[in-house]
Amino acid sequence: MCVAGRLSYGFVSQFSKWNPHQRSIENASQRHSLAPSSKQSTDAAIGGPASSIYIKTGLAGSIRFDVAILLLYVRARWRQFSADFIHFSTKRTKIWRCSWEERDTFGPILVPSDKLWGAQTQRSLQNFDIGGERERMPEPIICAFGILKKCAAKVNMEYGLDPSIGKATGSGTQSNMNANEVIANRAAEILGHKRGEKFVHPNDHVNRSQSSNDTFPTVMHIAAAMEMNSRLIPKLEHLQNSLHSKSIEFKDIIKIGRTHTQDATPLTLGQEFSGYSTQVKYGIDRVMCTLPRMYQLAQGGTAVGTGLNTKKGFDVKIAAAVAEETNLPFVTAENKFEALSAHDAFVETGGALNTIAASLMKVANDIRLLGSGPRCGLGELILPENEPGSSIMPGKVNPTQCEALTMVCAQVVGNQVAITVGGSNGHFELNVFKPMIASNLLRSLRLLGDASASFEKNCVRGIQANRERISKLLQESLMLVTSLNPKIGYDNAAAVAKKAHKEGSTLKEAALKLGVLTSEEFDEHVVPENMIGPSD
Repeated sequence: MCVAGRLSYGFVSQFSKWNPHQRSIENASQRHSLAPSSKQSTDAAIGGPASSIYIKTGLAGSIRFDVAILLLYVRARWRQFSADFIHFSTKRTKIWRCSWEERDTFGPILVPSDKLWGAQTQRSLQNFDIGGERERMPEPIICAFGILKKCAAKVNMEYGLDPSIGKATGSGTQSNMNANEVIANRAAEILGHKRGEKFVHPNDHVNRSQSSNDTFPTVMHIAAAMEMNSRLIPKLEHLQNSLHSKSIEFKDIIKIGRTHTQDATPLTLGQEFSGYSTQVKYGIDRVMCTLPRMYQLAQGGTAVGTGLNTKKGFDVKIAAAVAEETNLPFVTAENKFEALSAHDAFVETGGALNTIAASLMKVANDIRLLGSGPRCGLGELILPENEPGSSIMPGKVNPTQCEALTMVCAQVVGNQVAITVGGSNGHFELNVFKPMIASNLLRSLRLLGDASASFEKNCVRGIQANRERISKLLQESLMLVTSLNPKIGYDNAAAVAKKAHKEGSTLKEAALKLGVLTSEEFDEHVVPENMIGPSD
């Protein structure tokens, strides 16, 4: 069979009258035997590329030339027909086996037969080929759309939607219509009808009393609130608890403090870790303080916030339905105009995440620096050894959990810049940066949650104190001289510290040489245990 004969009929039929090119392909096929492989892939119905079969071509120069001609012809004639997309390469060719015709206000378009979506989704796939599969709509948004459409069907049945359709159905315009089309076609199948018949209409039924302008901000809030409650906050709480446990475990270990990365007065290792624990605790508080605004839903505002084409009370009822479905206290937005045209709640939440990122960056950096060594660094902490650290230096182990967390924090800070820019670009009655804002916030929530869990499990939980090293550094510190200020004054204490540093001696030796203290007086006043809190 010729190459053209191996292609899907829906595509080849477009070229049936172009004999010169078809003869070229037939000639090429006689020179090269092409056999389809058995490899097939099927992607999810929403947002996925068409399922495909792979044909190993092994093309030589002549057939590459033929394929190039074919692709040039497709590009030149693209607007004259609707067809399945063929992607040729020297290794394999993706082909949609068959399609069915769908129509919208722009006319007919072919949709892969194994997909539930409709015309608008198909046009979006063609018009927004940006970023590949990695830049798809986040999964929490898709899940939130399912929740919202289910709740909308329930509420709309109260306002007269055919119950059989309601039970079957169960900017963000493209994503909203993607959900509408998939739900409509699946509902039609459940009711015994074919895809594309529009027995269940994506606009009239599934999107009833809704607009992309209020559904997308609504699912943004649903998705973000669910991720905050299920992924971020619990994992931050585990990290905070683990750091707090370490602060108790290390409460009696006195170590030297450091300011400006220079030696300072003593504190306990437990006190140091209590600071880390409190940073995370306050971060949790900050995120939770943003939830009341995140629980406000735009649904019911429709196109510009007025509620056109809805019934009175629809907004309150659908918010209650979403709250019941998710077990979260969602309510209708106090002001729908703000809810559609601005996304200050996301900028606010992103700011809280930005603060958490800054906090965790400090914590991770402190821990890896305190664990530096093992012989030539600070070495006050012994970090868990999770994997080999070098392909060339045997025995080396790196603080990889700290490194991973700091990279996540850097990414979250960058995401917040994008969220801020997006939030500032609401124009008049709508902010069209919704997908970018939602994507970046959800990514930050996921990254911070996962990184916090990994850091707690693989690092914090197993941290040990190197007591011998801590004691050695404490005794060598010059800043213990601070405890002599009340006895001999600042100037004399400074002279003792400088003399000890210059001569490489101890503070006691320097004080005795200067004659400012007796040995007994020095031992009485320079006691690290008495320097870790206010005096009586």
